[in-house]
Amino acid sequence: MNKELTKAEEQVMQAIWKVGQGFASDIVAAVESDAAYNTVLTVVRTLEQKGFVGHETFNRSNRYYPLVSREEYMQQQLSGFAKRYFGSSARALVSFLVNKNEVTLEDLESLTKELENNKKQC
Repeated sequence: MNKELTKAEEQVMQAIWKVGQGFASDIVAAVESDAAYNTVLTVVRTLEQKGFVGHETFNRSNRYYPLVSREEYMQQQLSGFAKRYFGSSARALVSFLVNKNEVTLEDLESLTKELENNKKQC
């Protein structure tokens, strides 16, 4: 999948990921804005057409669920961002974040230790 979500779609998708699976009212309640019920449902239908969301029908109500995990979407977006702005170089991306004080050397040391521990467990 190589599709990008609009801001509204991403907002509704965040709610769906949070809910896991739910009916329209559950999704509307989880959306972090005061978007109207019909607006949210229109976005959910668009997400279905794009292949991000599926549904099961119970009587006359649909229960929606994500077809793409949050992690899958984050990976795809981060990879695309790194490719466009950093020549697909994770090192260049991290270096940029360090230079902009978004990531500290302590963060990097902690992350290195975490990665080393994960590697030992594998």
